[in-house]
Amino acid sequence: MAFNVKYKKSVARDIGRLDKKEARRILDKIEKDLSERAESYPALKGEFAGLRKMRVGDYRIIFTVMDKDVLILRIGHRREIYKK
Repeated sequence: MAFNVKYKKSVARDIGRLDKKEARRILDKIEKDLSERAESYPALKGEFAGLRKMRVGDYRIIFTVMDKDVLILRIGHRREIYKK
């Protein structure tokens, strides 16, 4: 099942903080893998219950699946992504 990938407006700021090579790698991975098999990625627990994560090296993509859409909520380094 193919999903439509949508981005929250704040994701542009997250991508802007990364170097271009890393940003391109993350966006390519999202378009290739996440759009095809979003439901296979692990669900988060605790205060982030209901969301899912995708690993790309030391970076994490936090997203949610809504019917046929995948909404990307945050992209960030693993040491910072789960902080408020």
